[in-house]
Amino acid sequence: MGRTRYDSEEMRILADNNKNKAPAKFHIVAIGASAGGLEALESLFDNMPSDSNTAFIVIQHLSPTHKSSMDSLLSRYTAMPVRHIEEGLAVKPNHIYLNPPNKNVTVLNRTLQLLPLPESSRLNMPIDFFFRALAKDQGEKAVGIILSGTAKDGTLGIKAIKGEGGMAMVQDPETAKYDGMPKSAIGTGIVDFILPVEKMPEALAQYVRHPAIKSPSQLKGSKTQLQNQLQKIFALIRNASGHDFSHYKQNTIRRRIERRLAVHQIDDLSEYISYLQNNPKEIQTLFKDMLIGVTGFFRDAKAYEILEKEALADLLKQKSPDAQVRVWVVGCSTGEEAYSLGILI
Repeated sequence: MGRTRYDSEEMRILADNNKNKAPAKFHIVAIGASAGGLEALESLFDNMPSDSNTAFIVIQHLSPTHKSSMDSLLSRYTAMPVRHIEEGLAVKPNHIYLNPPNKNVTVLNRTLQLLPLPESSRLNMPIDFFFRALAKDQGEKAVGIILSGTAKDGTLGIKAIKGEGGMAMVQDPETAKYDGMPKSAIGTGIVDFILPVEKMPEALAQYVRHPAIKSPSQLKGSKTQLQNQLQKIFALIRNASGHDFSHYKQNTIRRRIERRLAVHQIDDLSEYISYLQNNPKEIQTLFKDMLIGVTGFFRDAKAYEILEKEALADLLKQKSPDAQVRVWVVGCSTGEEAYSLGILI
């Protein structure tokens, strides 16, 4: 793109002011794909409207020396611009962005940044890495989609997106060329949609257009009516799980429930209560949605560095070779933090 010229100081100031304004809110969809992902991506974008007011960022497993022609391949199936991610690229709606080889992608304030791969023997997980960054950057405006691929990359990223109030969609394993990544993500129990790729665009469009997503906290009814309806939902959850959510932070709880309304295209709480009564699995899904735990190996790198160099070194020096070391990890979700300490020791 050529450099813009200004004919006056006023025009330059106006352009700078516009540049610094916060962009209009739109959803950013992160798509994780690996083996068998090309066919899935082609089908996805062949059915995706080009004017959905949504941005798409594709993160694939690529060899360091890979020279991709994905942009030209996908351009056959969509009218949206398709481009490879460059340093400092601002995300725009109705665009598709592709990750480059030999780099991890992160995002800050809807601007994409490239990072060198970590210099360690640990397996790089580019999908998890970007999904987590997107969850932190966009919160409820983040959507994660997992397509065909082997192993488990994307599973922890999906949990991060859901933990921040976003939405998760996974390719039906029966339709995936390789079902490892889809099955691993589905195993979390918190995925909102499990669909063949060609049906994802319609579900995505309905979700982002739902009143609960476009205008949060606009549930119908008086304050007393809404509170009574919420109490009924809490009672159904407690009957099924034994957990009482009536004293949890109400704003967070309401947002979780509103997102379930959007998933099922339900307009009010009374209808959703009937749905819960007739679909016990939805009660379990809502329960899991309330208690999503975000976790990861060595998640707070600085904390583990201090533990290794300062706390653990002194502690272990004081122990005899046959002594026990007991560690209490408070709040570790599925255990990655506890295992990280064990590895460190």
